[in-house]
Amino acid sequence: MPHAPTPDQIRQTTLESETMSVTILNLGCITQDWRVRHAGADLPIVLGYRAATDYLNNPAYLGAIVGRVANRIGGAAFELNGARHTVTANAPPHCLHGGDMGISKRIWEMDADETRAVELRHTSPHGDQGFPGEAVFTTTITLSGTTLTYDMRATVDRPTPINLAQHNYYNLMGRGTAHTHTLHIPANQITERSDDGIPNGTYHATAGNRFDFTRPRAISDADPAREGYDDNLVLSAPHTTLSAPNGLSLSLTTDQPGLQLYSSMFLTEEHTPHAGQSHTPYSAICLEPQHFPDALNKPGFAPIIATPGAPYHQRLTLELSGASR
Repeated sequence: MPHAPTPDQIRQTTLESETMSVTILNLGCITQDWRVRHAGADLPIVLGYRAATDYLNNPAYLGAIVGRVANRIGGAAFELNGARHTVTANAPPHCLHGGDMGISKRIWEMDADETRAVELRHTSPHGDQGFPGEAVFTTTITLSGTTLTYDMRATVDRPTPINLAQHNYYNLMGRGTAHTHTLHIPANQITERSDDGIPNGTYHATAGNRFDFTRPRAISDADPAREGYDDNLVLSAPHTTLSAPNGLSLSLTTDQPGLQLYSSMFLTEEHTPHAGQSHTPYSAICLEPQHFPDALNKPGFAPIIATPGAPYHQRLTLELSGASR
């Protein structure tokens, strides 16, 4: 099995365009920093730590690609082709984001193509965190003008579950609370869940409640009591928009069926953040396209099994608008 990363193994590269820069780490494909030139300042629009080595302890998964299986696997176990598999229960009794040493905590090979694209690769061996089969992951991150794209792929040597999610924490103001942001999410349903985040296999309509973002709605209006969000919304269209009072707007386009909305209510400041940022509850919004949580144990959810003949592929496109020099 791969060894735990060490500080000397961590590398970073920075993608640049005319209006922004994005810094990527070879640890977990982490987006450490995303800077936008706006109103005379270089604004950090994702939460991050100043020191790359701080990400060796990254319990909130800031900026990472998480998996092999993002989100939760109920009871940290599943059946596949008649065999029962037990995986790491790092959120007892469940598995979260691939286990104690999922791909977000591994060193990836990293090749930068000048300053506009970077390709990262990681091989997860058979039995890693309890998952069957070898999986070879490739993530290509491209910056073109005001558009950032994550292209995530995996090839496998036998049937095995794959469900990745990109885990940026967005605050388009660069600081303060994200409750001032406005969300537009085309989702008429959520997957109902228990308090520990495991869906019960049924759906609940968003109309008329705090999950309804089918029209643009300020988070402060939708959730005035700050109950918080850590929920999977069932997408009916591929485009989600996050907007801030400073005029910046982020358009997210995905090919995944679900969007985990997390309002960072459990976030704590583990390390020194980027200048001006605070890593405190409700200081950011996570928008994580993926397949549904615990799909391995819910026959009614779309399957997440990759095979040698049907490899995994997800494409996430983020387009920022409204920036002014």
